[in-house]
Amino acid sequence: MFITFEGIDFCGKSTQVELLKNYLQAKGKKVEVIREPGGTGISEKIRHILLDRENHNMFMETEILLFSAARAQVVRERIRPSLEKGIYVISDRFYDSSTAYQGFGRGISIEQILQVHRIAIGMTIPDITFFIDIPVEEAERRKNIKSGHELDRIEVSEIDFFNKVREGYLSLALQEKRFKVINGMESIENIQKAIISEIDKREFNEKAL
Repeated sequence: MFITFEGIDFCGKSTQVELLKNYLQAKGKKVEVIREPGGTGISEKIRHILLDRENHNMFMETEILLFSAARAQVVRERIRPSLEKGIYVISDRFYDSSTAYQGFGRGISIEQILQVHRIAIGMTIPDITFFIDIPVEEAERRKNIKSGHELDRIEVSEIDFFNKVREGYLSLALQEKRFKVINGMESIENIQKAIISEIDKREFNEKAL
């Protein structure tokens, strides 16, 4: 099963990725965890370029192509091989992030974004995508109290940008059946329960077929 997590920065994705990994492993499942951008030697180098605040003059076209290059590498080097072996793959962000951030957020044509996706991922589509939704104001609050965390080039973006990104995610959630919207304002425990419920439901349905 290929599971992805999406949401604006500071929504709590990474925490839930780790919790789900632990849950599945406790059930005896083999699990591979990916982060985007990153996940391979090449992809991690691209990640450094993308998130380095010194690269503040990066054009949006450069940004989408770099994200997609890192994604193309991790899809072929890690995601597809793991799925072919029956390993559960959990990815902290995937191509929906580019649709939301570079499409809705930056303003690149969605059709152009989709064309790039076709090259980067081919037919590697998540089985289920959890969109952890929080208001942008809450994301800003969490960002301001995050101690010891140096903000990257994306995280320092303006509130207006993140409002557009969130609206993009909400739009995707209406279009894509694989999207499951999770209220990120709930407690960590309640969010985890909602996610596990959806995973267990999906596994049950697959066994029933």
